[in-house]
Amino acid sequence: MFTMKNSTLLLALLTTLFVGCVKEDKLGSASNPVKLYFTPSVDADTIASNSQEFIQFLEKETGLFFKTGIPTNYIAVVEAFGSKRADIGVMNSFGYILAHQKYGATAKLRVLRYGHDYYQGQIIAHVDSGITSAKDLQGKKFAFTDPSSTSGYMFPLKIIKDNNVELSNTTFGIKHDNVVTMVYQKQVDAGATYYSAPSEDGTIRDARSRVKTQFPDVEDKVKIVTITEKIPNDPFVFRKDLDPAITTKFISAVKKFLGTEAGQKIFKNIYSVEGLVDTTDADYDGLRAMIKSVGIDIESKLK
Repeated sequence: MFTMKNSTLLLALLTTLFVGCVKEDKLGSASNPVKLYFTPSVDADTIASNSQEFIQFLEKETGLFFKTGIPTNYIAVVEAFGSKRADIGVMNSFGYILAHQKYGATAKLRVLRYGHDYYQGQIIAHVDSGITSAKDLQGKKFAFTDPSSTSGYMFPLKIIKDNNVELSNTTFGIKHDNVVTMVYQKQVDAGATYYSAPSEDGTIRDARSRVKTQFPDVEDKVKIVTITEKIPNDPFVFRKDLDPAITTKFISAVKKFLGTEAGQKIFKNIYSVEGLVDTTDADYDGLRAMIKSVGIDIESKLK
């Protein structure tokens, strides 16, 4: 006789089998897609709208299914590697340092911008400030961008410390264009932002370019005092125990995508990316050394 007890046992058995089947779904299948995270350094809608064609290309080339994630901040991307919510991520350089140290994530590709696989920071000042060198920052009001920014905080801070400068007051403008505006309006004497060399025709491409529409004379009012050391560009990062076959397929597909006109346009819209080069974790050792030299506590950032 089929009893309620038997029914309960059968239900439990079926549930166990079902759960087992779900757990066995292979990564890259429709029910368990590869999770690709984007650091939200630009507007999330811009990333979302431009990434759809990229995902379709990846799926066609690799035979795998992909799902994108765009969290609200860079630390959420870092933590996603720990919870396996992220399999692959496009990260900022400092975020990668954190993800590697805490979760063993590894950089395999590095982006190219304006033909370079690195970028730099700069210290800017108002032309009326009397500041002509880093030493002239002594006793001045200064604006950094964000405490997690390599170009707008960490590397400029190293220059300030190397010159034994004591600033009278510091603040964080959060965004690079905010810092340029603060210097332009003389709210501070000087500030730190990202630097990119001018184009061949002399058009500026550093952070001042972001406010030219609002302040057409920004080049005349805000000058570059000094430029930082080179910082390795943003990496494509892979989860520690990700299947090497998935990694290989992804790398091949993304390189092929950036070899197309549509791919170049989409990545330029998202991250101003022109291309990719292979990279290794060792390429970020200089950044680690710099972080250590200025006394930044990575453990506190991880929390």
